[in-house]
Amino acid sequence: MTLEVTEEALTQHLARLVSGHLLDPLEILLGTDWTLTKLERKAGEQAAVWARELLGPDLEIATRTAMRLVATLYPSDGPFDPPAAWWRAPLGQVVAHRIGHPTADGLSYSTAGAMLGISKQGVYDLVSRGKLVRHADGGVTSESVRLRLHQRNS
Repeated sequence: MTLEVTEEALTQHLARLVSGHLLDPLEILLGTDWTLTKLERKAGEQAAVWARELLGPDLEIATRTAMRLVATLYPSDGPFDPPAAWWRAPLGQVVAHRIGHPTADGLSYSTAGAMLGISKQGVYDLVSRGKLVRHADGGVTSESVRLRLHQRNS
């Protein structure tokens, strides 16, 4: 999975996520008024800032931004475990390339495969060939998946 996410595509995706996860529920509860319209406009502007931060050269800023977005858009009492499709979406691709899995050091073969855009068997083959590092608790390390993504983009 080559990182082919443009700033514009990421901005649009982030704006849709904020609208769908945060603003639409508010509209359902509160109705539409000038305040919500203003928040939608501000969220669109801020999405462009987040996209620049996520795609920019500063890994520390990208990491902080990714962690804030994931924690805010996907709150849960349990571990962050998005479906495979999440990793194919613009935010998922950027998160995988920039920081790996945001909350797990060890990944199942299924999750690693979703992040890499390959099957579980493909992950097994990469582990067998020493291209991915086994995690002590089973599966593979998130860092080895992130490094593999970077190698494929070089």
